Amino acid sequence: MAKVRKRGNSYQLDYYDPSGKRVRLSFDKKKDAEAELGKRVSLIAENRYLDVKKDYRNTFKELQEEYIKNFQHQTSFINWKKDCLGNFLVHFGEDTLLANIRYKDLENYRNNLRQKITKKGTVRTDASVNREISCLHHLLTKGVEWEMMEQNPFDKGKSLLLKENNQRLRFLTEEEIQRLLMECPKHLKHIVVCALNTGMRKGEILSLKWSQIRNGFIYLQKTKTNESRQIPINDELVELFKTIRKENEFKNENVFIYAQGQHNLKGKVPVRKRKGLAPVAEDLSNIKRSFASTLARAKIEDFKFHDLRHTFASHMIMRGASLKEVQEILGHKTMTMTLRYSHLSQDHKKKAVNLLNGLTAISKTSSHNLVTTTIPVVSSNC
Repeated sequence: MAKVRKRGNSYQLDYYDPSGKRVRLSFDKKKDAEAELGKRVSLIAENRYLDVKKDYRNTFKELQEEYIKNFQHQTSFINWKKDCLGNFLVHFGEDTLLANIRYKDLENYRNNLRQKITKKGTVRTDASVNREISCLHHLLTKGVEWEMMEQNPFDKGKSLLLKENNQRLRFLTEEEIQRLLMECPKHLKHIVVCALNTGMRKGEILSLKWSQIRNGFIYLQKTKTNESRQIPINDELVELFKTIRKENEFKNENVFIYAQGQHNLKGKVPVRKRKGLAPVAEDLSNIKRSFASTLARAKIEDFKFHDLRHTFASHMIMRGASLKEVQEILGHKTMTMTLRYSHLSQDHKKKAVNLLNGLTAISKTSSHNLVTTTIPVVSSNC
């Protein structure tokens, strides 16, 4: 039943439209709410209600500006969402009315994106396409929530996300680990050793500060899942941090740093005396190039920095760690992501079960005794 009721400092109009959808609108004055209710009741009685829709005039650019204002602080915005928004604006046009975007337009964008060549000259992966489509979906969802458009056109059809193949699990063997470390320049070797002993993501490692290391743990607050976690430090990592401390002489709050411009000196006065030290996180392209060239020298193929995380988890499982322990250290919200490593523990399970060999075997010397031996009755007083 349609009604007007006071809610705080406003008056709420509450009713169900002809399609059964509940509608609630707020007004500053009671008379405005009652007037609007009368109008809508009249339209419903005359079967003209569904013919009248709000005239949304917001443009795609206006929505993007509002989105940037609200989400520009996100790490994901800085890393990749900003590029996605630029692609959206070029494709849909900044003066395009949000009300004119149809499901077909979204499907066309997705299909064009699948054919779009990356900066490296390769075809986009399904994961890359899904990430951009998810960003577009979130953008238009906020458009509805901010009352800049009536309905998200994504809701007009089936999901536009592609089925991803998440079965890839590349990790280094012990022999490959040795080859990689032997080819690493010193600054990169420290980073790789940290990754192999913690399973931390690249961003977590490169932004690591000394204040996060205490009481035998690394304390992470800013993570991909926005949930804090603690990573225990093993003996190798303790020695690594001692070495880094000694080399850097406590001159920077960041653990992994580099001397700015050092690669241009070629034996001249050390840059450290002139420009000081800077966090490695400020020069990600340098790390990326250095890691790629190190892999080439070590003759390791089909491997990415993130695979160091897989290497950590894989060797943990193969050395007897439980899936639950690995899940907690990696920071997976659910066990689903961790289960990709489950097959690595099969051989170790077989070895464990083989410890029972002989338990149920009956030897020839004992078979006669089994036939003649009687089981004594146990007294109830025992």
